[in-house]
Amino acid sequence: MKNKKFNYSSLKELRADLSELNFELPLSEDTEILKEEIKVDNKIIPNRLAIHPMEGADASKNGTPSDLTRRRYRRFANGGAGLIWLEAMAVNAAGRANEGQLFLNEENLFEFKNLIDLINSESSVKPYLVAQLTHSGRFGENKIIAFRDKDLDPVSILENDFHIITDSELDQLQFDYLKAARLAAEAGFDAVDIKSCHRYLLSSLLAAYDREGKYGGSYENRTRFLKETIKKIIDEVNIDIAVRLNIYDGIPGGWATDQNGDPDLEEAAKLIKELEEIGVKLINVTASTPYLHPHINRPYDNGRYIPSEHPLVGVKRLLELTKFTKDHLDKTLTIGTGFSWLRQFGAFAAAGMVKEGWTDLAGFGRQAFAYPDFANDIFEKNKMDKNKVCISCSKCAELKANKKKAGCVVRDSKIYLPIYKKLQRQ
Repeated sequence: MKNKKFNYSSLKELRADLSELNFELPLSEDTEILKEEIKVDNKIIPNRLAIHPMEGADASKNGTPSDLTRRRYRRFANGGAGLIWLEAMAVNAAGRANEGQLFLNEENLFEFKNLIDLINSESSVKPYLVAQLTHSGRFGENKIIAFRDKDLDPVSILENDFHIITDSELDQLQFDYLKAARLAAEAGFDAVDIKSCHRYLLSSLLAAYDREGKYGGSYENRTRFLKETIKKIIDEVNIDIAVRLNIYDGIPGGWATDQNGDPDLEEAAKLIKELEEIGVKLINVTASTPYLHPHINRPYDNGRYIPSEHPLVGVKRLLELTKFTKDHLDKTLTIGTGFSWLRQFGAFAAAGMVKEGWTDLAGFGRQAFAYPDFANDIFEKNKMDKNKVCISCSKCAELKANKKKAGCVVRDSKIYLPIYKKLQRQ
């Protein structure tokens, strides 16, 4: 695999490189299985395609969905996916990543109700809707951290410009999640995601090996916040629970990661099973952090940062982590990750993986920015349009990382190309 950029014109060529990696990825040109509905208790997800949480960083200053936010979800709703996992919503003001991040609160609840009504009215399939609840931790404007981290401190905080959150503050934060879950239920969401990925605050707690107190050190302490918060919500709010979870950090010595940075998944397997046992309905697979190793959670072959590995290696990693997660669950649904880099062949990977029991649903993130009606094309044409797919240029990620309004610079250029050009001139 000498060429590190996507250059496959046929499935035969793709299969040849997959074979070179000894990766027996199930690929199916028959995508009919993706039309099948699946149940979450008494609720129905109308098909097997999902849109991952993609931040547009375009909320109003008080966290209210803006016209551009509404435009994005109208496009997603029109696109036909059976599950829309809405982007990160801060659980309190201190946890916002930037002033463009959504923040669900009592003052703007009506606007979130309107957003849900818009999605449901614009969609022909009545999608299952997940609200991603988050605290941005070290990557937020307030630089709230769980512990000092030799790998992430240099890219996320300045000396003496951070706050190590206390155990009592974490105790109170559980109630902020509970409050946000109540508001999400009132707004009309089907589920809330207790976001535990990409080394935002809850994800970092999973790796808090050297933290003292009840939220650090042992496995039970490091997973305490996540499990106790979920139990509080289950006890008091009538809403499904989901978790977008780092299956491993990809940082040496991090969560479910050995000292070489490779997966060591014993604790991940244990947590996945425990989340199912306490009542989590969906687990959305991801890994690492875009602030340090972006190629691990979104394999790509364009952009300023050039990873040492072939992007197909990253695709293999994510799809195998998806299968690992599915294999450790009995009832909880798995949302697979790693399809977008495959461009038009992502549909065939999704169909093959669902057919072979590697995942329950296939999630597409940046693909949805570029190609919001990908699901309709799969259902109506049995394929994705190669002229509409994401080209994995990572310009959308550059915009978001620089706290600009984010979207597809290539396929949605009328809105996002001027923003990107302005960023380039700064």
